[in-house]
Parts: sequence; C-alpha cells; structure tokens
Amino acid sequence: MSSAVGSAAGPVARSAARDWAELFRLPALFTVPGDALAGAAATGMRPNRRTLLALTSSLCLYEAGMALNDWADRADDAVERPERPLPSGRISPPAALAAAAALSAAGLALASRAGRPALAVAGTLAGTVWAYDLGLKHTPAGPAAMAAARGLDLLLGATATADRGHSLRAAKHAVPSAGTLAAHTLAVTVVSRREAEGGSSAAPLAALAVTTALARLVGGRPGARPADGGARSGGEAGTGAGAEGGAGAGMRAPAGSGAGAGVAAAAGVGTGAGAGDGAGTGGGIRARVGSAAMAGVGTGTPSRAPRQPLRAALALAYVGTAAKPLLHAVLNPSPPLTQRAVGGGIRAMIPLQAALAARSGAVGTALLTAALAPAARKFARKVSVT
Repeated sequence: MSSAVGSAAGPVARSAARDWAELFRLPALFTVPGDALAGAAATGMRPNRRTLLALTSSLCLYEAGMALNDWADRADDAVERPERPLPSGRISPPAALAAAAALSAAGLALASRAGRPALAVAGTLAGTVWAYDLGLKHTPAGPAAMAAARGLDLLLGATATADRGHSLRAAKHAVPSAGTLAAHTLAVTVVSRREAEGGSSAAPLAALAVTTALARLVGGRPGARPADGGARSGGEAGTGAGAEGGAGAGMRAPAGSGAGAGVAAAAGVGTGAGAGDGAGTGGGIRARVGSAAMAGVGTGTPSRAPRQPLRAALALAYVGTAAKPLLHAVLNPSPPLTQRAVGGGIRAMIPLQAALAARSGAVGTALLTAALAPAARKFARKVSVT
C-alpha cells in the first residue's frame, strides 16, 4: 500500500515542479546572473561576497515578478493562454501571489546583507517590478518600466560589489552598460506587447535595428578606438554592466500603442550609453582598489588584444540569437513567430551581458556568463520563456 502511494506521489511531485517551472519561466532565469556579474565588472573590482548576495537577490526578485505577472494577467490568460498554470488551474492565484510576496521579501533581505546602498537599489527595483505588473504594463510607460528594472538589476550588482563609501561611484561607472542592456530590454518588451495577437511587423523591425546597433556598440570595430575609452589602472580598459528589466516582471504585456517610438527610444538609450562608456575610467573606485584588484573579474586580463576578438565574438552571438527570430517575425508577424522573437530576445541578454563584461576587461566573467547560454537554450526546449 505504502509503495503504491509513494509511486503515485512521484509523478504528482514532478508535475507540480513542472507547473512551477512554467510559472517562473525557468529558462529565463539563466539571463539573470549576468546582470550582477556585468555590474561587478563595471566597477573594476573582483566579485566578492556582496556580489553573490546581489546575484541571489536578483534571482528572487526576478522570479517574484514572474509569479506576479501571471497573477495580474490571469483574466487575460484565461482567454489568450488558457494553458498557462493559473488559468488551467494547475496553480492557484493565491499561491502565485504568496510566492511573489515571499520572493520579494527574500530578495530585499539578501540585498540588505550587502549594505544599505544595495538595499536601496533593490527596493527601487522591487517597486518597479510590482508597479509594472500591477498597472504600468497596460500603459505606454510599460516598456520603459521594464527597461528601467533591468538596468536597476545591473546597478544592484555594481553597488553591492563596492563597499559603502564607494557605492555611488561604482553605480556611475555601471550606468553606460546598464543603459545598453535597458535599450535591448525596451526593444524586446515593445515586441512582446503584440505576442498574443501578432499582426505588426513594425515592432520586430525596429527591434532588429536596435539589436544591430547595440551589437556594433558592444563589439567595437576593428581599427576603431574602443568604446570603453581609456585604460584602467593595471592596463585594463573601459566600463560595463547591464540591468534587470526582466527583473521578474516578465516579458509580456498587452497590446499597446507607441511601438515605433518606444523602440526608437531604445536605440537612443543604447547610443547614449556608448558615448559615455569611458567616463571616469582610471579614477574614483578604480584608483582606490589598486592595480592588483584591477586584474578584472574572475580571470580578467590586462591585455586589450585578446579582449577585442572576444567582444566581437560575443556581439556576433548576441545578434545571432536575437536577429533570426526577429527577422522571421518581420516577415510573418504571427503570434507563434512573435513569441519566438521575444524568447530569442530574452536569451540574447546572456551574450550581451558577456560582451559588456568583456568590454570592461573582465574576460573570465565574460566567459562564465556566456557559458549560461547553452543551459538556457536547453531548458527553453522544455519550458517556454514567454
């Protein structure tokens, strides 16, 4: 009797785990660690215990937003996506809301252990996520809120990595990379507003243009002066980082207006981020930590020569991940192809984060971040990222 009960409990437990994995969009979770790592790389410091706290805080806040997103969208999903965990009855709405609240609290608690500046950024991030899911998603401000959340997530990594006395300078160094990642997030979010009904080629076409521009920005051009601008103490160059728009808010939103203007704004953000990328290098927090710590993040290298090919390769991986499904959505803006374009845009955040870390001179961190891409691709075959 007991063995029969045990054998029945196994499939039930596996089914419940899959339901929650679907609610949390498990493959998208692999796009989160790169935010904190790119933020740490932008400061010129090696990752430390506070970086790990920021990373785990980001994971909690991201998944909180995913659960809250489906809770807020449960009525729309009952019509447009009845197979989702909440409208199908596999997970109850109160359970999803409780999970969102618990994960938010856990994320803030973890950030508080990294210091007050990190808690302040995490609190702003959590507020942005909840505001997006509970109201802003249905307004023209929705894509901008999503982009801001992703940018804040990268800034959380930078702020936490530095000690309290230098957190503001660390955040300033990370702003250009945060802007780059926010621009990508904005473009993808605008596309996501039409993923349930499709029918528009304008948003994926504009997102394709933004992706191409950002790839040029992070990859650099042979023979051109690197966008990082200047060398760090210890011979390294540049800054870099990213941020969490996906901070759990999910990449979905109802159809809205202003797609062209929103993506045009994304392109502007990306360009601006590149223009300011070298600001403050060699001073502030970089001068404080000294040449020994400036060896980059992980196995960062002081040599610019191997970094440029790596940046170019990662930029190519970024545009390759995002561009193909976007082009398909341009040619045929049906709901399945539009959803696939959104999924590609989400997974493309990983090589983009890696390229930002490489731009900061943190080669080891760049390679570590890029290594998350195969896992994201593997799990995306089993659980949808949108």
